[in-house]
Amino acid sequence: MGSEILVGIGEFRVAKGAVLKTIGLGSCVGIALYDPKLKLGGLAHVMLPQSNNGTKRSANYADQAIEMMTEAMERLGSDRKRIVAKMAGGAQIFKHMTMDMLRIGDRNAEAIRTILRDYGIRIVSEDLGGDEGRTVYFFTNDGRMLVKYSRGGELWI
Repeated sequence: MGSEILVGIGEFRVAKGAVLKTIGLGSCVGIALYDPKLKLGGLAHVMLPQSNNGTKRSANYADQAIEMMTEAMERLGSDRKRIVAKMAGGAQIFKHMTMDMLRIGDRNAEAIRTILRDYGIRIVSEDLGGDEGRTVYFFTNDGRMLVKYSRGGELWI
């Protein structure tokens, strides 16, 4: 199965032959990028849709995480035209709060869709929304993603 590499909140990792794992996705979104020819994959755990200009680059933000992850993959020989994406997360964990600020999961997903479209990267599968936290395992040897839910249950996407 390859070694397991943990991706923390606001981080990304790029690897070959490893399982990239991120835990505790609530309103955060896990974004996986994959180049099937090189069997090269990346996973980011993003908290917020967009950085404010002038912020130092950080994978906390969807726009910068995708940019940094794509650049890292290209440095390893990947071609952006081959890269596909999967994403999971964006839950509304706190039911009693409905203010727009708490639609952060939805806003994360919308921002990611827009950014990936701008990059010409196709989303091949996703598991978004709901009210459960998720842990994600991204298998860089074949591009599969396993989503495990906080209340039990799992889904391959």
